[in-house]
Amino acid sequence: MKELVMKDYLQNIDRAIQQGPFLDTWDSLSSAKVPAWFADAKFGIFIHWGLYSIAAHKNEWYSRNMYIREKEEWDFHRKTFGAHTEFGYKDFIPLFLAEQFDPQEWAELFAQAGAKYVMQVAEHHDGFQMYDSAVSKWNMAAMGAHRDVLGEVKAACEKQGLRFCTSSHRAEHWFFMSHGREFASDVKEPLVRGDFYWPAMPEPDHQDLKSTPYPSEEFLQDWLVRTCELAEKYEPALLYFDWWVQHEAWKPYLKKAAAYYYNLSVRKGIQTAVCYKHDAMMWGSGIPEVERGSFREAKPYVWQTDTAIANNSWCYTDSLEYKDAGELIRLLADVVSKNGNLLLNIGPKGDGSIPDTDRQILMQIGDWLNKNGEAVYGSRVWRVSHEGPTQASEGQFTDACAPQYQEKDFRFTSKGGSIYVFAMHYPKHGTITVRSLAKSTDQNTPKFHGLIADVKVLGEERMPVWTVDAEGLHVKLLIADRRFPVVLRVQVV
Repeated sequence: MKELVMKDYLQNIDRAIQQGPFLDTWDSLSSAKVPAWFADAKFGIFIHWGLYSIAAHKNEWYSRNMYIREKEEWDFHRKTFGAHTEFGYKDFIPLFLAEQFDPQEWAELFAQAGAKYVMQVAEHHDGFQMYDSAVSKWNMAAMGAHRDVLGEVKAACEKQGLRFCTSSHRAEHWFFMSHGREFASDVKEPLVRGDFYWPAMPEPDHQDLKSTPYPSEEFLQDWLVRTCELAEKYEPALLYFDWWVQHEAWKPYLKKAAAYYYNLSVRKGIQTAVCYKHDAMMWGSGIPEVERGSFREAKPYVWQTDTAIANNSWCYTDSLEYKDAGELIRLLADVVSKNGNLLLNIGPKGDGSIPDTDRQILMQIGDWLNKNGEAVYGSRVWRVSHEGPTQASEGQFTDACAPQYQEKDFRFTSKGGSIYVFAMHYPKHGTITVRSLAKSTDQNTPKFHGLIADVKVLGEERMPVWTVDAEGLHVKLLIADRRFPVVLRVQVV
């Protein structure tokens, strides 16, 4: 984008913010409301698909690590593709032809999986845009497959009744390609705005809130214009920011981006929100994210965890360590019981096809939600979120080791006149006892005082045998498929 156009765009952003109702201040942005649709949706799909999917090795940080001598990717790249001076990261672009990319097929699969919203990565740390952009020619619509991936995914998802969302991981591009400048490679001077690898500044030793080299105004303005272009052109229902926007340099630009996006949403009459990590935004101005992690207790605010279908990568690679459907369904139950949403990432192959294992896991989740979805969608927290000895770990990057649930572990949600009980592990003898639903004989204790009218196992025609006493609600289960949580609908008077 030429300097004059960039200045014009920045002026347009300022004018849009001045018109309100949201201003670029935390006081103003903190009045934003979490969309009602998001609080009801509970389950979404994240998609990491980009140039790194062509390399398909180790993880989505291939573009950085292939330029670091100490990394395994360095040797792999040289052995597989050649010297860095002859085949650099940019040389994957002509190979990115997306021969099997079928957005309609994607959207149909995501709908069958039970997802209610879909988030396609717009631009990852590598700087290659997966959409038609006027800011840079280094995008999928102008190169590679010459397809506007974001536009096509948006249209296909909305046709299936799924809300379209997108994410920007651009902030880290400030330093992401910097190691290519440390030796003879295709990352070389001059590096000016508009170049694929620009700015490739030295990587901070610690990416903390004040780390240096401090991002330049030129880069921050470029980031802001890219963000506002995304919001204006694709009208996402959620706009998600990855890490490093918590750096102090981003604060004024992040506030501008949020105000521009929220004002655009008001004019368009759509409910939107910004998802953020690491307290990058002021509390109440968006939806807090917990990457690959959770909370031990239910929260009074709506939140989201984003995690991947594999433990070792967000994108497709040749060495994925998959989670199984049972683990992911239990994660969904645990997160929903604590007022959260699960954003589950999958990684299409470089050609655009979805790997068979991803597809199988999604279909298993969809089958379970087809039977048990009433306990998930539109549900709210109950007075107790969990019961039993097993708890989720607190904080980010804690989901690599799945909790080993026992037959005394339960999770709860509520909706309408029902309490829903997720039995996280099938009991050895077929009978569960839910102590949180015990009949209370003491009006002064904080136990359950409601009257249970009926108990049903979701997805089962046969009515279970159940009793309730001072020890708890006892239910005899007769379930053939014992791999996944069994859900009880407890109707109260």
